[in-house]
Amino acid sequence: MDILNPATDCGLCPRLKDFRDANAAKHPEWFNAPVPTFGSVDARLLIVGLAPGLKGANLTGRPFTGDYAGDLLYATLLGSGFAKGTYAKVATDGLELVDCRITNAVRCVPPQNKPTGPETRTCSPFLASEIEGMPNIRAILALGGLAHGAVLGVLGERKAAYKFGHQARHQLDSGLTMFDSYHCSRYNTNTGKLTEQMFINVFNDIRGFLTGN
Repeated sequence: MDILNPATDCGLCPRLKDFRDANAAKHPEWFNAPVPTFGSVDARLLIVGLAPGLKGANLTGRPFTGDYAGDLLYATLLGSGFAKGTYAKVATDGLELVDCRITNAVRCVPPQNKPTGPETRTCSPFLASEIEGMPNIRAILALGGLAHGAVLGVLGERKAAYKFGHQARHQLDSGLTMFDSYHCSRYNTNTGKLTEQMFINVFNDIRGFLTGN
């Protein structure tokens, strides 16, 4: 099936469009548009983040590329076999994902990196289409509580039945398995809420699940 994507000049969320347009005026060389998903639709793992970072994906046009969160995410993906090549913080570095795909619950950069509830719901058809359009999907990794809630929402799951927790694993009624991790933001690592080893442990769990170990 064809995956639904927001238009390049998407105006469904006026606040986000205004913020994008303001950034485009200041930095016309940046991507400044809804950020497309990265990776093959044939992957078994979908990673769902919060939203593009202002000087990360909003600049480069690839999820988690160009900021600290991407440094940690892609290093971990490379180390756990979910990526190959070299991550050089640009969308043209040739990095390839292996059996995973990366998207965001909200496709446009929000002010202060904080999308609203209505903006998350407005963007939900795109997330739903991503999941539906992956024929081999078995697992979803939610990075942070907002992504966790967004995934449950688009799958029609009862949010009260699946509490967010780092390294939690949820067998969903839809048949998919969802894993949770604290978001790989600089704030979470600087405060010690998330360590590199804690993040690696999540991907080890996912690898074990996908290989039946």
